[in-house]
Amino acid sequence: MTYFLVTFVFMAFVIAIMAIGVIFGRRAIKGSCGGAANNADCVCVEKCDKRKKMEAEAHLNQG
Repeated sequence: MTYFLVTFVFMAFVIAIMAIGVIFGRRAIKGSCGGAANNADCVCVEKCDKRKKMEAEAHLNQG
């Protein structure tokens, strides 16, 4: 039972630190470039191959 309590407290501490970082950092948690939302902007510096292909297909379908 002691190991469970120590592990639980440690994990709660880690989650609290991550939450504080998100609150004060004001940066939204974002997914990868190839996320499920087709119209979402990519936050990557260089777009991955999956995202490039998806944008090319979308451009062909629109025009």
